[in-house]
Amino acid sequence: MNVQSGGKTVYGATVGILMLETRFPRIPGDIGNATTWPFPVHYRVVEGATPDLIVLQDARAMRDAFIAEGQALVRMGCDGIVTNCGFLSVLQDDLAKALDVPVASSALMQLPMIAQTLPMGQRVGVLTVSKTSLSAAHLVAVGAAPDTPVVGTESGRVFSPAFLTDQVDIDFEGCRKDVLAGALELVQSHADIGAIVLECTNMVPYARDIRLATGLPVYSIYTLVNWFQGALSPRRFPSDLDDPRGL
Repeated sequence: MNVQSGGKTVYGATVGILMLETRFPRIPGDIGNATTWPFPVHYRVVEGATPDLIVLQDARAMRDAFIAEGQALVRMGCDGIVTNCGFLSVLQDDLAKALDVPVASSALMQLPMIAQTLPMGQRVGVLTVSKTSLSAAHLVAVGAAPDTPVVGTESGRVFSPAFLTDQVDIDFEGCRKDVLAGALELVQSHADIGAIVLECTNMVPYARDIRLATGLPVYSIYTLVNWFQGALSPRRFPSDLDDPRGL
């Protein structure tokens, strides 16, 4: 007999992603491009949560809206919730308390763990879409040191203005150059950097380029969500009780 229990609406996608309300294109590697993920995901858009409001103003103004959409994802069948903006770290505690499932609000959550992996005397650095807006509160909210080295891409030509003003047309080669320039500035201005965390989820497509240019490990929302999902839906390995052919 093979009896299975229900209770969900949709099955097979354990991770739910809360999205800002945007119009800009999302290429593979971006959290909002479903082909980025090697597993199914659910999406919900939080209406009114624009990049300008969440990054340049105060994301806490949208707390109730994020909670409501997160609850909708849980009702749909998600076993864990993530978000698509590193600046939502300030909502980590509120979301975790309200949603009753594991929550990973920001790539910045990896900072404390990565710091423990580094050799003595090395620190983790952050590359962000807006250094002026990334405050100590965003870092402390996820248990990171408030003096974590941070460099932004605001001085670039394309990346920051394209995403912060939600442009419909984006020069992605220009974005790549801006992100690489920011990463190189980070390691050149802080000689003790041993690893890089990409705050912005739109930077993921350039993670490999950054790794090659700096020689450092590069962490992002992609590394976080893959780790997160791996616990929600652990891989099943063959055992002696299974078909010896692995079928």
